[in-house]
Amino acid sequence: MNVTRTTAVDGDHLRAIQENVLAEPWRELLDCALGGFPPLYVAVADRPVGYAIVMPGPEETVYLTELAVDPDEQRQGYGSELLEYLSDDQREDGYERLALTVRVIDDDVRQFYDDHGFSVEEQLPEEFEDGDGLLLIREL
Repeated sequence: MNVTRTTAVDGDHLRAIQENVLAEPWRELLDCALGGFPPLYVAVADRPVGYAIVMPGPEETVYLTELAVDPDEQRQGYGSELLEYLSDDQREDGYERLALTVRVIDDDVRQFYDDHGFSVEEQLPEEFEDGDGLLLIREL
């Protein structure tokens, strides 16, 4: 597997992953990332199997706006590889913290980020269409 920061990728394949994985896909964000901003990270095996998008924020914090792995490829380390690669890259760019939001009801997603050193920073009432969210943060 290879992870890279790129825009040279099959956008249709990433859009299919986005639609199949995310509860509230942000199509326009992925289109912008495919155009060059915000940064797009892609995990590739024999084809793209996952991606992540980060958005620069204030006070040395970068926000992980989307991380998605093809359902057929989940639990094989692709999400972890994406997270570690983008964390290293953003640390080199001068960021000190990585933040993201998750739905309170997504136990598996919350466990994934807990396993990767994130902690709950704040409760976010009605953050998502179907309920509350949590702001998670990890030092880079």
